[in-house]
Order: sequence, then C-alpha cells, then structure tokens
Amino acid sequence: MKLKKPLRFGLPKGSLEKPTIELMGKAGFSVTMSSRGYKPFIDDPSFDPRLVRPQELSRYVAQGFLDFGITGKDWIAENGVPVHVICDLPYSRATSLPARWVLAVPEDSKIRSVKDLKGKRIATEAVNLVKTYLRKHKVKAEVEFSWGATEVKVPELVDAIVDLTETGSSLRANNLRIVDTLMESYPQLIANKAVWADPTQRKVISNFALLLQGALNARRKVGLKMNVPKSNLNRLLKCLPALRNPTVAPLSQLDWVAIETILDEKVVREIIPQLKELGAEGIIEYPLNKVVY
Repeated sequence: MKLKKPLRFGLPKGSLEKPTIELMGKAGFSVTMSSRGYKPFIDDPSFDPRLVRPQELSRYVAQGFLDFGITGKDWIAENGVPVHVICDLPYSRATSLPARWVLAVPEDSKIRSVKDLKGKRIATEAVNLVKTYLRKHKVKAEVEFSWGATEVKVPELVDAIVDLTETGSSLRANNLRIVDTLMESYPQLIANKAVWADPTQRKVISNFALLLQGALNARRKVGLKMNVPKSNLNRLLKCLPALRNPTVAPLSQLDWVAIETILDEKVVREIIPQLKELGAEGIIEYPLNKVVY
C-alpha cells in the first residue's frame, strides 16, 4: 500500500533506545543514527522516525505530532492521553522481565504498607501514577516530582519513593526495601487514533507490528535440522518438542528422513545427546530472526 507521506514514528530515547533498535534489526529494519541524534534513518520509506523521550511520546502521538511510536505502558498511564494501543512488546532494557514501579522505603523504616503513607512525603517521576495509587487506597500523602536519582532522597528529603526497577538491585544497593508494586510495564506500540482509523496507514503499522512480534517470538528459540533412520523416527519424535508437529521429509536414501523443527534454545543441550543416541546424524542448530504464529 502506498502512503501519501511517510508515517512519523516515535522511537524511545534513553534506556530503551538500544534494545528497540536491536529488536527492529531482528524484524528486518536497519536503523542508523544521524549526527543530529534525534532524527535516525530507517531503511523503509514508509517511516519518518524521531527519537523522543518515552515520558513524552504518548502525548505527541495523541496530539498528532507523531503518527505512532513505542513507549512504556507506564508513561501512557501517567500521561492519561487517548491513544490506540496496538500491541504489547515484551522486552526491556536489561532483562526479559517487565519494568516495575515500586514503593520503596529505607530498610529501617516503619512503613510496611500503603496505609502507613498517610501524611508522608513521596518522591517519584510518575506523579500521576502515584496519586492514582493513593486515591485507590484512600490515603492522603504529599507527592513531589523527582528529576532523577530518586533512591538517594530517602530518608533525609522524603519518607518513601516510587521508582522504576527491573531487578531491584539498585534499590538494594541503596539499602531500600520494596513495600508494594504499583504497576508492571512493558513497551507498547501505539498509534494516533485518527491515523489508526485510516485503512492504508493502519495496514502499514499492522505489518510493522507483525514483524516486531515475530522478532520477539524468535527470542530464545532456535531451528534444528537432522537426518534420522526411518526405523527410529517414532521414538525420536516423542522426545522432540515443537511448535507444531515437526517437518519430516524423505531423503534420496529411502530408509532415512530429514527432520526440521523449532524449539526453545535451552532445551537443545538436553535433547541433542538423546537425538544422537536415537541415530540422528547431521544435526544442525541455527538462530532465528522471526517466528510468526
């Protein structure tokens, strides 16, 4: 489908920047950073990309300055703006775990639950998220915006913080204890509602989403090929996990067949010795870029 003009695409700047560019590479899109830094190049004329802080990206999409983009579920909730969420993209900056907004206090703090926050001061970058959390629990407390390094503000400046973490290691290093989790967040692909309502633009963005999801599906999966005697085929298939039944094809040597399948990478080291014992030969393991279900 031919677009009248390229779609303005918001890439998250900061900690998600590198993993997002790597994911797009797996999906088949080469992203090159320009010397100006905020306007990268994508080898697809359908897209006109911009690097935008994820905290602001959903607002720009809602207002129409961007047509679509990738930002965290948390910042969409924080901004409270109307956008169309196309899909979750479960990847993060350091691990495969979701990022978490957590309520944390010093190890020796008497705060044990949200109810203990009554009349206390809380520092966070996600002010609206925290205020919504407090209203839900009917707790009145003072919430102040933090420009960063939030974990160093307790206990001298504030009583508690709400901060973003994946592993909790930074909080532990600062002698902080997690009291509660307010939200888990993965990146999401979002679009301006008017853009999404246009069939041509929606198709282009939907195809892009399909490829990103295919790249995510391929993580930690590999392809496996091998040749096996027909006499051992049934026994071998019983020990071979697969997305569906594996592909079995005849070979020129009539009493042998070729097998090809996809499986979790961590399983390979366990089953290759079993496959070898069942007579499999020419076993080849290969990486995958995309798996589209």
